[in-house]
Amino acid sequence: MTFKNPVTKAICRVYLEIVRIMPQLVLLFIVYYGSARLIGLKFEPEFAAVIVFTFWGTAEMGDLVRGALQSIPKHQYESAYSLGLNRSQTYFSIVIPQTIRRLLPLSINLVTRMIKTTPLIVMIEVVEATKVARQIIDANRVASPNAAFGLFFVIFVLYFAVCWPISLLASHLEKKWSN
Repeated sequence: MTFKNPVTKAICRVYLEIVRIMPQLVLLFIVYYGSARLIGLKFEPEFAAVIVFTFWGTAEMGDLVRGALQSIPKHQYESAYSLGLNRSQTYFSIVIPQTIRRLLPLSINLVTRMIKTTPLIVMIEVVEATKVARQIIDANRVASPNAAFGLFFVIFVLYFAVCWPISLLASHLEKKWSN
């Protein structure tokens, strides 16, 4: 979306808006159930989940990259050109390093959002931690009626154990690079 070509910009904008407007659950249903009906393909549920998360993650990451690129002040480009750097030298020596510094904490945040969204894949027949917990609860409803709290607490701990270190890394990088 940072290109000058209006067709490329329009395609990227439509792609991004589809991802922003459409809930991931609806995307999962469209890919898993709709692909079989529309084009005659029956995807495995895991493959459908990979397609949707790739489609969603790519759009979100593209928007993060666009924002990071556009946040580089124009005087950075002008200063590089005045020093005699050509366009590729300007990008590789000046723009990309600054963009990466701005982008890394945001992309780590996107990773944690994607991890926390994975329980949605239960809806397309993928066995996941929340589905297993649900099955255990249903099987032991009479013997242990309060098992739900303990099982979902374990799931919370698992997600926390995965996402918290990633979040700490993002916070550390933001603090380190904000100076």
